[in-house]
Amino acid sequence: MASLVKSVDQLVSKATCLFKEIFDGEAPKIAACAPGRVNLIGEHTDYNLGYVLPMALPLVTVVVGSVASGREATVVTVSENADEPRRVDLSLPKEGFPPSELASEGCPLAPGLPHWANYVRGVIHHFRAHPLPGFRAVVVSSVPLGAGLSSSASLEVAFYTFLQQLRPDDGNKISKAIACQQAEHTHAGVPCGIMDQLVSVLGIESHALLIDCRSLESTLVPLTDPGLVFLISNSNVKHSLASSKYALRRAECEKAAMVIGKPSLRDATMKDLEGSRDQLDDVTYRRACHVIGEIQRTVKAADSLKRGDYQQFGKAMVESHNSLRDLYEVSCKELDDLVSAAMEVEGVLGSRMTGGGFGGCTITLVKARAIERTIEHIQRRYSGTPTFYVATPSVGAQSLKLP
Repeated sequence: MASLVKSVDQLVSKATCLFKEIFDGEAPKIAACAPGRVNLIGEHTDYNLGYVLPMALPLVTVVVGSVASGREATVVTVSENADEPRRVDLSLPKEGFPPSELASEGCPLAPGLPHWANYVRGVIHHFRAHPLPGFRAVVVSSVPLGAGLSSSASLEVAFYTFLQQLRPDDGNKISKAIACQQAEHTHAGVPCGIMDQLVSVLGIESHALLIDCRSLESTLVPLTDPGLVFLISNSNVKHSLASSKYALRRAECEKAAMVIGKPSLRDATMKDLEGSRDQLDDVTYRRACHVIGEIQRTVKAADSLKRGDYQQFGKAMVESHNSLRDLYEVSCKELDDLVSAAMEVEGVLGSRMTGGGFGGCTITLVKARAIERTIEHIQRRYSGTPTFYVATPSVGAQSLKLP
């Protein structure tokens, strides 16, 4: 069984060594980290202003760095999957400027190449305190890219937390998450909901968070039973249509809400949907059917966890996966195979795909005594080479002390 990769201390040490190597022996003075996340249930509901139930992971992005003279910033990533170049030099604005100016000629933080740096550009652009001083930074991460564990939000929130030590803002955590979400919208071109950034900021050890994506209020849901664990199974596949289909699904949901006559599908009921069925094409109807059902399912599932009814929670996980597969059509053969294999094992209570879909990971609720047996069975049944992590609910973004 794979452990949850390197500890934060190991990542900081790696980043510090690289920083010294790149910047002529200088030691970094500032460090920050932020976690990835896994969503237990509530998929594709966040941008419909519904409910989600994620938890922060021990998988983190770490940023180390120091203040530099002038108005320039140098950022280096060590991610093997990042596009080249891995080092970028950026001109910092003297003050913030509106997103409408992003495409204007000479805009210092307009999206561009390499693509990984757009997350950094976006966070700087939407940072809520200007002007920033010049700085140097190195980024390392244990969050796998393209696995549905929110490597992008982890980077955004970690980098924002790093910038807060260069120039403190008002410290409002909700506004911080929103700024990071805006960075992904304007610079990465992904119309994501708020879940990933919010749980990366607000994560609490030993708890999941039931997040209302309309009010942005969150409720702690304890996960402390030592007899149960959540197992992440990474399919290690990512189909190329994932990003384009994500935007299409969001547009389909907006269309459904408009036809039903509601501000968002969060406000719609199954009765509303059935009343508008003759005005909706079959695809749009099925998309809305998933979202409305998933929002209701997530609230009930969170209540099941609070009551310790793990059998009922596991049942909701399977129902969620089936809905994502059949109604929302964001699963794929690899994810379906992982879920099917897991559910064949005695001691497994539930399993589902997690994240945007079309590859990435599944999340499985399993009795601790059955964890090794579950992994061995999935390995035998799955045609690919999965990676396994035992997921423990962890703390959100934080500044770090360097030696």
